[in-house]
Amino acid sequence: MKTPFLSSICLACALGASAVAMQAQTPANSTDSTAPSYDMKAQALLDLEAVNKKCVDLAQALPADKITWRPSPDTRSFAEVFLHVAGERYGFLGMLGATPPAGFKAGEYDKSTTDRDRIVEALNQSWDFTSKTINGMSNADFAKLLPKLGPQANEGDVVYLLVADAHEHLGQLVAYARQNGIVPPWTVERQKKKAAAAGK
Repeated sequence: MKTPFLSSICLACALGASAVAMQAQTPANSTDSTAPSYDMKAQALLDLEAVNKKCVDLAQALPADKITWRPSPDTRSFAEVFLHVAGERYGFLGMLGATPPAGFKAGEYDKSTTDRDRIVEALNQSWDFTSKTINGMSNADFAKLLPKLGPQANEGDVVYLLVADAHEHLGQLVAYARQNGIVPPWTVERQKKKAAAAGK
């Protein structure tokens, strides 16, 4: 898929479907009056930080000649997927009013560089932006409605979809790596620990 970022129309559709599904699971006459027990803000930050670390580790583990590899002409390369992950953070959170860095151009960002160091820098900078933006949200902000994205869409939906999309692209990158005989660094580390434990 070459679409640079999820369009606001597609995002609105996704948010609308999400809201409808949630309504179906939570009837208006529900008798559940317990306080929420799940901290979406904290969990979203944990998930997004973990995904960023894995993206950075994988980018650094790639042989230099694989950065521009793609499985077919009509798909993104490694470099383009990494930059897509970084750029989507600006795109999604921009819908909440966060201001992307000066010079950020969504339609061009995926192809802005094939230099490994710059890709890693882009990932880390966009993670800093994401962390500051989400940390700056109050719990009440997560329930704040975003009428421009749909009658029942809220800011929490945007963060939720950002997390889901980040994991989707991490899976894509792992598939790319495996196609090239590259074992993800976190898997290598887990295998080493398992072997060490077995040898004791």
